[in-house]
Amino acid sequence: MDLSHRFSKQELALLYEEVLYTIRHRLGKPEPHHVADAQELYAYVQKAFGMDAEEHRVSMQRVKELESPIFCLKATVKEAKGILGKDVSGFSDPYCLLGIEAKSQEPAHPDSKKRLKAVVKDLIPEDQIHRTQVISQTLSPVWDETFILEFEDTETASFHLDMWDSDVVESVRHKLGELTDLHGLKRIFKDARKDKGQDDFLGNVVLRLKDLHCWDDQWYQLEPRTETYPNRGQCHLQFLLTHKRRATTSSRTQPSYTVHRHLLQQLVSYEILQHQAGSIAWDGELSRHASTVLYLHATQKDLSDFHQVMAQWLAYSKLYQSLEFNSNCLLHQITSIEYQWVQERLRPEQKAELAESFQSLLTYGVSLIRRYRIIFPLSVMRSTERLQSLLRVLVQMCKMKAFRELCTLSPDLPKMVSEALKSGTTEWFHMKKQHLKPMVKSMEENGKALAKLLLEVIGDLQQCQKTWNKFFISTLKLNLFSIAYVELESLVAEHVQEQLRKVDSSMSKPTAESLFQLYLNLQELYRMKDFLPKRDGPLALSDFHQWFKEAVPQWLQKAYTIALERAQRAVQMDQLVPFGEHNKHSTSTVDLSTCYAQIVKTWQQLNWPDPEEAFMIMVKLVEDMCKIALMYCRLIKARAEALSLSEQNEGEAANRLCIVVNNIKQLRLLILKLPSQLDWAQLERRTGAVIDPQQIQHTLHHQLDSTVSCLDHEVQDVVQALATKLEAGIARHIQELSASNDTREPEDSIIPLMKFLESELQYLNEHLVQENFKSLLALLWHHTLAVLTAAAGPQTSSTQRYKKLHCALKSLELCFHAEGCGLPLETLHSAAFLTLESHLALCSSTSRKLIQKYFSNRIQEQLDASSEKYGAVTIKALYRPSEQKLRVEVLNAVNLIPLDSNGSSDPFVQLTLEPRHEFPEVVARTTQCKRNELHPLFDEAFDFLIPPEKCRQEGACLLLTVFDYDTLGANDLEGEAFFSLRHVPGLDADEDQADMGWVPQTRLSLTHPKPSGDEILRLLESRKGDKEAQAFVKLRKQRAKQSKETA
Repeated sequence: MDLSHRFSKQELALLYEEVLYTIRHRLGKPEPHHVADAQELYAYVQKAFGMDAEEHRVSMQRVKELESPIFCLKATVKEAKGILGKDVSGFSDPYCLLGIEAKSQEPAHPDSKKRLKAVVKDLIPEDQIHRTQVISQTLSPVWDETFILEFEDTETASFHLDMWDSDVVESVRHKLGELTDLHGLKRIFKDARKDKGQDDFLGNVVLRLKDLHCWDDQWYQLEPRTETYPNRGQCHLQFLLTHKRRATTSSRTQPSYTVHRHLLQQLVSYEILQHQAGSIAWDGELSRHASTVLYLHATQKDLSDFHQVMAQWLAYSKLYQSLEFNSNCLLHQITSIEYQWVQERLRPEQKAELAESFQSLLTYGVSLIRRYRIIFPLSVMRSTERLQSLLRVLVQMCKMKAFRELCTLSPDLPKMVSEALKSGTTEWFHMKKQHLKPMVKSMEENGKALAKLLLEVIGDLQQCQKTWNKFFISTLKLNLFSIAYVELESLVAEHVQEQLRKVDSSMSKPTAESLFQLYLNLQELYRMKDFLPKRDGPLALSDFHQWFKEAVPQWLQKAYTIALERAQRAVQMDQLVPFGEHNKHSTSTVDLSTCYAQIVKTWQQLNWPDPEEAFMIMVKLVEDMCKIALMYCRLIKARAEALSLSEQNEGEAANRLCIVVNNIKQLRLLILKLPSQLDWAQLERRTGAVIDPQQIQHTLHHQLDSTVSCLDHEVQDVVQALATKLEAGIARHIQELSASNDTREPEDSIIPLMKFLESELQYLNEHLVQENFKSLLALLWHHTLAVLTAAAGPQTSSTQRYKKLHCALKSLELCFHAEGCGLPLETLHSAAFLTLESHLALCSSTSRKLIQKYFSNRIQEQLDASSEKYGAVTIKALYRPSEQKLRVEVLNAVNLIPLDSNGSSDPFVQLTLEPRHEFPEVVARTTQCKRNELHPLFDEAFDFLIPPEKCRQEGACLLLTVFDYDTLGANDLEGEAFFSLRHVPGLDADEDQADMGWVPQTRLSLTHPKPSGDEILRLLESRKGDKEAQAFVKLRKQRAKQSKETA
C-alpha cells in the first residue's frame, strides 16, 4: 500500500530533499544504537519515500548543489563543582570564557602528556569569545547559560572553555576583614605580588568537535595549565550540534516542527507497512534507520523535546486514523505532552492544530468503539488488547491539561461512548437481520432466520458479558452488557412479534419446529437479564412465551411422535439378548430410556412460566409417556413370541421371556423416576395458588400408578408363563420320584429333580433381575407344594415313599432359600408347607415312632388341659438313679363322674408305662377299688424298675387310667391322664433323694380320647401288615368307644 498520496508529489519531493540534506550534512559522532553509514541511510529513505533510482539521483544531485548550512555548537554551561578557592575568604568568583578554535592545537605525539597552555584569549578572536556571568563567592557555581558557537569544519575545530576567578581591586583593610585562617594570609601576600585587577585561572576544558555526539550532556574535568593543583574540580556542559540557514525549500518556508512532523509521518507509515507485510502488528518501536534519521533532523533543526513530542503526537494520531497499529504508542506522547505542557510555548496556529488533532482522534476513536464488533473481532489475535488500549488512550487524552485548555467544549466521554455503543448495537442488529434474511419468504424459513438471529444476539451478549464488559467498566465506569442488552432485547422483541403476527393458527409442522428453536433462543436471551445490575420496569420480553401458545400442542405432539416411532423401531431391531456383559435387559430399553429422556428434556426446555398452563402440559406429557410404556409392553411380548415361533426352541423361548420380564421391570423403574425427573414437587409449589393439590394427586399420580399396575400385571403374566414352562418339569420329576423303586435311598431318588431345578434356576437367576427372579421362585414354590401335597395324598403302607417325598421337600426348601439369596424363610414356611411337612414327617416314620409321637401329643394335650371336666388324679413320682427305680404314689382322685346307677362309682387306677415297646417287661399295676366314691383316697405306692435312658425317650410316660369297676361287664372309663417321664424328679440328679417328702404333688386332669380319631391312629391303622400297629390301634379304639367326648 503506497501512502505517498497523503502528500502531493511536489510536497513529497521537497520532504525527500529535506531528509537527503539532513543525512548529507550530518554532524557529530554517531550514537552506538544509530546507523553510522550514510549510504545505508540513503538506501533506507529511498525505500521509505518510494523513490526509484533516477528520482533519487536527481534529488541527490540537487541537494549537493544546495549551499551548506552554517554549523553551530549550542553549548550550555550548566554548573561546576569542587573548583579552587582563590580569594582570601577561601571561595572564588568564577566565570567562564568559551569559544571555538577553527584549527585545533594537536600535540606533537598523540600520547604526549603535555598540556595546552594557551588560553581562550590567546587562541580565539575577541569577537568570537563568549563570557558567562560572574558568580560571587562560591566553589559550586550554577550558570545555566546557553551560547551559539558557529564553526565551519568539525574535523579541525575544537571547543575551548576557560574558568577564571574574577579579581576586583580591594583595600588591604577589607581583605584583612575577610581573613579567616593562615591560608588566607598567604593569599594576601600572593595578591600583593600580582598586578592590580588580574584574574586567577581556575581550569579549562578543551574538546575536539569531531569527538562530540549530536547531543552530549556530561561532567568534564577542569584541567590545569601547570602541575600545580591538578585536581581543579568539574564542569557540567551540554552540547547540541545544529544548523543555521538550511538551504532546503522546506526549512525556508515551513516551521521546523511541521517539517519534522511530515518526515515522521512518512517514515512511521513506512515502518507500519513493513510490519504489516510480514503479518506482524507494529508496536511503536522504530527501526535503527528511522530513529537515526529523525534524531539527526530534530537535532539539526534544534527542535525542543516538547516540539518533538508534539510532532510525534500529531503524526501518530493522524496515522492511527488510517493505519493499523497499537494505540498504546499514543500513550507516551500523551504523558510527555502532559508533563511538559505550558500553553504559552505554542503559537496560535500550533494550538489550533493540536486542538484539531484531539478532536479528530476523539471522534475517530468513538466511531471505532461504535463499531467495535467489526473493528475488534475476537477471532483476530490481540483484539481485546487493542480495544482496551484505545479506551485508555481516549480516557487519558480527555484528562490532559492541554485537552481541557484547548478544547473549549470538553466532551463527556462516558456519555459519548454510551451513545455510540447504543447506536452501534442498533446498527449491528439491523446488519445481522439483513444478512440473515431468508431468500424464500416462507414462515418456516422466517422462523429459522429468527432463530439464527437470536443465536447471533446471544453470542454477542455473551462476549459483552464475559470479555468486553470489564474493559469498559474499568476505564469508563460503563456497563457495556447493560447497554447492549437493553437495546437488543427491545429490538428482538419488536422484530419477533412482527414476524409472528404473520403466522396463522394452522401452522405446518416444519414451521412449528422452527418456532420451537426460536422459543428456546428467546428463553436463553431472557434468562440473561439476571446479569443486569438493575432494571427499571418490565422488559419487552417479559411475556414472550404467550407469543407461542398456539405452537405448544404441535411441539408436544412432535415429541410424542418421535418417541413413539423410536420405541417401535427399537423393538423391531431388538433380538432379546442381554445388552452388555453386566446387563440383564436388551437394547430396546436403552432406546426407550433415551425417548423418555428426550421428553423430559422437552419439558425442561419449555419451562413454561404460566403455572396453570404448565400443569396441563405436564398432564399431556405424562399421558404420552404412559401410552408409550403400555405400547412397548405389547410390542416386546409380540416380538418375543415372533422370534420363538421362527426358531421353535423351548430353551431360547424361556430365555427371551426372561429378557421381556427384565425389560418391563426396567421400564417400570423409568416410569417411577418421572416424578423426580419432571420435578413434580416444584410444579406443585408453582401451581399451589391456582390448582388444588388433590387434583394434581388425582390426575398425575393416579395416571402413573395405573400405568405401574399395568406393568406389574404384565410382569406377572410373563413370570407366570415362565413358571408354567417349569411347572410341568417339576411335576414330572416329583411323579417319577414318587413312583421310583422303594429300595433306593431317598437321597438318591431326588437327584434328578434337584439337578433339573439347579440347572433351570441358575439360568433364570443369571438372566432375570433379582426382583423378577424372586417373583418366579414364589410361583414355583407354591406350585411345588401343591404337587408334593397331591403326591402325598393317597394313603399307603409304604413309609419309604413318604421318606422320599419328605426328603424332596426338605431339599427343595434349601434350594429355594439358597442360603438367603432366594426366598426368605417366612415366605417358604407357609401354612401349606407346614401342613405338608408335618404330614410327610408322620407318614415316613416307623410305627413305633408314630406311637411315640402319639404319646408326645397326648402329653402336650395333658399340659395344655385346663378343665377338670372328668375329674383329676393326684400323684407323686420320684426316680432313684442308683436303683434305676421309679416310685409312684397315687394319692387320690377327685370330681369323678358317676357311672353307676346309684349316682356314684367304684373307681380304681391302672398304671402302665408307655409306649409298650419301650417297656415290654414292665407289667401294669392297679390300685385298690374304692366303692361308691367320687373322691377316692388311694394313697398307694408302686415301684417300677426301668433304666434312665428309657425315661428320656420321646413319648415316654406313665399312663394313669381311672376305671369304674363293673362286676358283670367291662369296666367303664372314668378318664385317663399322661405323666411325662422325661422330667420326672430325680432323673437328672447326681444322688438319690432321701425320701418322697420333698417331691411336690402332681395334679393331672382326666381326659377322654376324641371319637373322631387321630391322624397318627389312622396312619397306624393303614399299615395292615404291622401287628404292633394294629394292636395299638385296637386298644386306643376301645378307649375311644368308652369316651364321653362328642365328635
